[in-house]
Formats: sequence, structure tokens, C-alpha cells
Amino acid sequence: MKVRVERKIGNGLLWIETGELAKQAHGSCLIGYNDNVVLCATTTAPSKPGADFFPLTCDYRERVSAAGKFPGGFLKREGRPGLKEILTSRLIDRPIRPLFPDGFYNDVQVFANVLACDQQNDPDVVAMNGCSMCLQLSPLPFEGPLGAVRLGCVDGEFIPFPTIQQLEDSELDLVVAGNMDSVLMIEGFGHELPEQKMFEAIMTAHAYVREICELQLELVEKVNPEKMTFTPIDTAPLYEKLMAGYYDDFTAAKKTEGKMARAQACDAVKERARAELVVETVEGSEEPNLFSPEYFEVAFNKFTARVVRDIILSGARLDGRGVKEVRPIECRINVLPRVHGSALFQRGETQALITVTLGTAKDEQRVEGLFAETSKRFMLDYNFPPYSVGECKPYRGVGRREYGHGALAERSLKSVMPDAETFPYTVRVISDILESNGSSSMATVCGGTLGLMAAGVPIVNPVAGISIGLVKEADDRWITITDIMGDEDHYGDMDFKVAGTQNGVTGIQLDLKTNGISKEIIAQTLKQAREARIGILRKMLAAAPRPAENISEYAPRLLRTKIDPDKIGTLIGPGGKTIRGIQESTGASVSVDDDGSVVIAANDLASAEAALDVVNRMFAAVEIGKTYEGVVSTIQSFGAFIEILPGREGLCHISELSDGFIDNIQKFCKVGDKIEVKVIGIDDQKRIKLSRRAVLKERGETDRPEGEADMEMDERPRRDERRDDRRYRDDLDGRDERREPRDDRRESRRPPRRRPSRDDY
Repeated sequence: MKVRVERKIGNGLLWIETGELAKQAHGSCLIGYNDNVVLCATTTAPSKPGADFFPLTCDYRERVSAAGKFPGGFLKREGRPGLKEILTSRLIDRPIRPLFPDGFYNDVQVFANVLACDQQNDPDVVAMNGCSMCLQLSPLPFEGPLGAVRLGCVDGEFIPFPTIQQLEDSELDLVVAGNMDSVLMIEGFGHELPEQKMFEAIMTAHAYVREICELQLELVEKVNPEKMTFTPIDTAPLYEKLMAGYYDDFTAAKKTEGKMARAQACDAVKERARAELVVETVEGSEEPNLFSPEYFEVAFNKFTARVVRDIILSGARLDGRGVKEVRPIECRINVLPRVHGSALFQRGETQALITVTLGTAKDEQRVEGLFAETSKRFMLDYNFPPYSVGECKPYRGVGRREYGHGALAERSLKSVMPDAETFPYTVRVISDILESNGSSSMATVCGGTLGLMAAGVPIVNPVAGISIGLVKEADDRWITITDIMGDEDHYGDMDFKVAGTQNGVTGIQLDLKTNGISKEIIAQTLKQAREARIGILRKMLAAAPRPAENISEYAPRLLRTKIDPDKIGTLIGPGGKTIRGIQESTGASVSVDDDGSVVIAANDLASAEAALDVVNRMFAAVEIGKTYEGVVSTIQSFGAFIEILPGREGLCHISELSDGFIDNIQKFCKVGDKIEVKVIGIDDQKRIKLSRRAVLKERGETDRPEGEADMEMDERPRRDERRDDRRYRDDLDGRDERREPRDDRRESRRPPRRRPSRDDY
């Protein structure tokens, strides 16, 4: 039987249905916000023997048919998940995982499939709520409900479930997930949003989260699903022996200096405990062997967590630091030759090598999905090879974690990137993690900032990032720690990453291993992160005080101009002839957008400037009284046609070519000669009249033959003056009334008048 609940939240209606679709799943529901519809389902299987972790798999899929579109490319079927789907799958996983009880190792799969999209609201957050709902409807011991909401901020007002258009104008894109009492997950990005404003946004979002949780509880009450009973493995006897006999030795081993040395010291204690406590079989007993190898791993993991947490709660930290102390930082730029920008950022035992590449508009990444196709001018790729943590295993390419860390760093830096008008380059940043012992994503943010400045990218402000951890024993007994290490992350309760500038937050991400944190912890974390961030920024600015004034000599040169959009066809030419000619003659690449923006790219500045000059000259207005350097394109008996701008010709009459006498214009100039001429007139038909004689007069120069300069006009070789005067006058009007030679066999006649052609100009 179908059951439905609904509630108005923000400007839309959030509704949930169950009982009609996907009934063989262990829990399923249909959830929608307005016309966005997502089918969510969950299934489970018994745990595998020897399992010591929770194998939760979350999958989110967007089919473009949901927006009434066909997939792009040759194959008209969706393939492997795209970046957006991978990031949303992680977004679903992170708040769900801590709401399962410790020791629950059954296989669990949660699947969300977008069936309809109105292309107004992103269905990712709708899917998060649907996955929580189907888990509550299943027999699984899920400690829900879990609500999630996206929050925007336009003109200072917080907006739940903002549209795509509203997000473009928003100074905040924040996703918050939580339960009725506390916050479980945060992921958000802002335009240098002050910490207090970010805190207000998180609290506002949590108020909407509670409304969504109430809606889910309403459906659970109507369905009343049956729940399975779960009893965790009882490792108390083995755990107590570890605490009694190995606590002090293991605590000392955990305080060993250096990650690798610390791991070796801890392994030694662990192997000694294994040898002394593990019993392979117990003969004649029907009770489970609580000292078997499988139970030992579970108990020792619990024992390790207790030791690490006790050390942190004592205020000593594993490496002896104070709770707010950041590990030593080393920053260097320009560490690699030939690349367009590079940097090395080291914080403790975490090391990120950054390389920056500058490209042209053709290097932009095209992104297609449910919404309109877009392009990315800024990309950041994060790589985490096995050797960065001393492991020896196959490297099969980028995993979900690498995609997630790269996206976090990219969006944390994106808000300080210059616009296309200021810096028209496509920018790609690569972060290779060479060493890792905690918070490599924030090291990528810091190193990425240094690499961008080394490459000469004029970022608005430098960005730094830091991770804050938490150990919470009770509501009134908790401690937050700055710059967490790997063990502090693994055995602690929180990994709260905050990136930003001196003015405010640009990126924030919260992952929890507990069932929520209070507003007091959030406020303390934001304050503590800002203090650490300002200190890191000082270290970074000591290595790179400002962006480099010039980009690398190996980077392409980009120049921009803008033309009238109605004249784009003139630039391209018939069949692309004109634009190809510019590219072939200058060696530069020329591209034009629909708004008339022209981008010119070349390997060297001279080629780019040559192409820019051609484009500017093509669309420059001809000015009367201005001198141009033109090229003779055509020669007639009455003068020369000279191209002063690409595609723009004028006539320099024979009388204006020189201040001396010209008896044969072919001897004076040839096609292809460069001549400086001055525009002396433009008639009603836009015909341009040029003068070289005026240029000579301005410069006080002459090209009369020697001995002729002092001659009066009546002393020059005489010709039929009336005929010459008439000829010059008629030539300027586009007419030639010269008579044909007399033919004795017929009467002489004047040629009939005809309309002037271009050659007669």
C-alpha cells in the first residue's frame, strides 16, 4: 500500500512515498522536491567471515533522460559515473556511516537514481534525504532520521533549496546534514565569508534539517517497519587484558617521534600481545573463542583507540604538540624547470608538490549533465600514490577519495581566481601528495595558492587551509585539536577542514565518526581554524609575497580584444578564410565568442601582438587626418589603391602621390610596396581619399628630382594643360574621357559613357 507524506520547505514542496516501487529491496522510497524525483533503495547481506570494517556502499546516478536529454558523444548510453555522481555518492556516505552501531559489519548498499529533474534545483540533496528514509524503512539498525538541506545566501538572506540561478548570485553554497539534535556533516563554499556568518548559516540550515527529520519520522510512524536485532561482538575479556598488561608500553610506543618509527614501535607491542594472548582453538568448549585471531583484531583496534584518545585528552598529543599547535611548515616556489608554475608545501610529515599549467580557451573542460552544458576554466587534480604512506600496492587510477579531496581544494580556491577579463587563461593545478600524515587536502589548498602565485595568476587573496580534530567523551568533556595527524583523524571523532583567506571562509568540510556535534563545538572549531590559518598564511607569504609579475616564458601568450558581434562574420570570413589567413600569417591561434570577445593565443608575445594588430586594424574606424602605413594593392594610370587597414582601401591619386612630377606611376611604386599616406577625405559613398604628398609636407620632406625643386610650374615640361586638368578632374569623379586613337578607315568617335567600376575609382 502506498503511503505519502509531504511538507512545504522554502519555496517548494518536499514529499516522500513508499510501498509502490522497488518492493523487493529491503527498503525503498520515492522522494521529490517539486518536479525533481529520486528513487532510493537499500539492500543488505550478512557480514563476511573475519570482517573488521563496515562495508557501506553508496551510489548516486543521474540519467540525462531525467531532464529530457540524450547523452552526448557517440554512445547514447550512460557509462561509468561522472565526477558529479562520485562527489554526491560521497556526500550521501559521510553522514550515514556514523549512524550505524560500532561492530556492525554487514554489507549495506544504498542506491539513488534520479528519475526526473526540473533543471531548477539540484537533486543531490533530495537524494540524501531519500537514502536516509529508505534505511529507516529497512530492517537495518540505522540510528536515523537524517536530514539534509542546501542553503544559499542572496543579498544577505538565507535561502533553503536554492535554484541553480540563485546559486549563481549566492555568496554561499552550503550543504548541512544532521539529526534532530546535532550536525553530522557539512560541506560548503563561500566568497570569503566571515566565520560568524558561516556559523549563522550552519545553524539556520540545521533548523531546516529538523523539519525534514520530522517529516521522515511521520512516514516511519505510518509504516512501522520491523527492525533486526544486533548484538556487537563481546571483546571485553580480551580488551581488559590488553588494558591491564600493555597500556603503558603501547602509550610509550604511540609517543615515538616520526610516523614510520612510531608504526614500528606499535607493531612490536601488538605482535608481543598477539603471541601472548591469542589462542587458536579451545578444545571441548562450546562457547566462542574470545581469544581467536579475529577477536584479537577487533579488541586491539578498540584498545588502540582508547590509548590515542587518552593521550589527546591529556593535552600532550602523539608528537608532543599543544592542542592548538601547527606542525613545522616549509614553503618553496619554482621548484621545477619549464613548467608554468610550481611549489612545494610541507607541513610536518605531509608534503604536496604542485604544478600549474596555463592554457587557452580550447583547453577548457566541457561539463555536461542534467543541467545546461558548461565549461571550466579552472581545474585542480589531486593524486595520492601508495608510496606517500609507505604502501606497496597496485595504483589503478583515481579513486573516490582523490576525486573528493581534489574537488574540495578546487572549490576552496575557485572563489579567489581572477575573471576571464582580467586573466583569460585556462588554469590547471596538479597536486601530487608525496608524503601523507594527515590533512593532505588542506596541504593541497596551501600549495595550490603558492603554485598559482608562482605562475603569475593574479588571485584575489591567498588561501590557506587547516584541519581541526575532536575527541569527545561526553557532552561536557571534549577537546578540539589543530592540525590533526593520521592517527588523530582515524581514532578521533571529527575531521573538520576549513579553508579561507584573511577575510573569511572559502571552503568547509566536516566528517564525523560520532552521531553529531553541538553548536558550541562548531563555533570553537571555526575560531580555532582561523587562528591557525592566519599563522599559515604568514609562512606562505614569506615564500611568495605576491603573484609573479610575468607568466613563464614557456606559457602561451594570450591577448584579448572585443569586436561588434554583428561583425563576427567579417572576422571569420567565407568558410573561415579570413581567420585562417590571420593564423597562418602570424602563427597565432584566434578564437571568437558569440559576444564578440576575441582571444589570441601564441607561443611568443610577438606572434600574439601581430595577430592582435591585424584584428584591431580590421575593425578600426578610418579617421580623416590620420596617417597610415599602407600597402599598394592596385596600380592604375590615374593613381594607386592602397590598403591602409585589412580590407579597407583608398585611392591615392597620382597628383597626391608626390610633390614632384610623375610621368609613369609604374616607375614610382609597385604592388606590394609599403607607403605612408594620410586620409584627406571620405565621401558620401565611404570612398577614402589618400595623400602621400600631405605626409611629405608635414615632415618637411620632398621627393622632387634634384634641380627641380626651385623650378616654377611654368618652367616644367609643358603639356596640354587643359587636357591634363580635365583628366585629373574626371579621374577623381571616376570617369576617363580619353579619346581612342583615330582610325583612318572609320570616323573617330567618343566611347559611350558607362558606370564606373572599382578599377576606375
